[in-house]
Amino acid sequence: MKLLVAALASELSAFPDALPGFDRLVTGPGKLQATYALTRALDANTYDEIVVVGTAGAIDPELAHGVHEVSAAFQHDVTDLDGISGQHVSLPARVSNGRDGVLIATGDHFVDDAEVTAVIRPTGAALVDMETYAYIWVAGQFGVPIRVFRAVSDSAEDGALTDWRDAVARCSVQLRDFIADAYGV
Repeated sequence: MKLLVAALASELSAFPDALPGFDRLVTGPGKLQATYALTRALDANTYDEIVVVGTAGAIDPELAHGVHEVSAAFQHDVTDLDGISGQHVSLPARVSNGRDGVLIATGDHFVDDAEVTAVIRPTGAALVDMETYAYIWVAGQFGVPIRVFRAVSDSAEDGALTDWRDAVARCSVQLRDFIADAYGV
């Protein structure tokens, strides 16, 4: 059995309520809710794989709209005791799922500011979201393979929240089609 995970129910709006071979989990937005909900799910059941779907803002202006697989994540909104951005005092700077894909910057606020994206862009991140770091870290703690697929919803700059609200249904359809092709369901 696999676990299909999204932060928000709207990101699953194009998916059927039941998907053969998958349980479903909606965690809520942000790293804390993602960590709590996924930990509870993995503590209660055994899964062969976690499959995360959802939206993300594009930090890389050359990145095509569509669905992208994520290979690694870092927290763009933390600093260590020396003030080094992206470094946490007790967590790894980056987490990886061992897959090929793009780097995503995870933080607990919705990025919709050109100044913020200008700070994140030099890290090499292609996307920004609010949960992926937590999902990959928790999966690693439980030793469960994880794949993360993000559909580009906005440019993570001025007006991104309006763009996201308009795009979430379109992104859900893209993700549903992608999962249907990748998993045959």
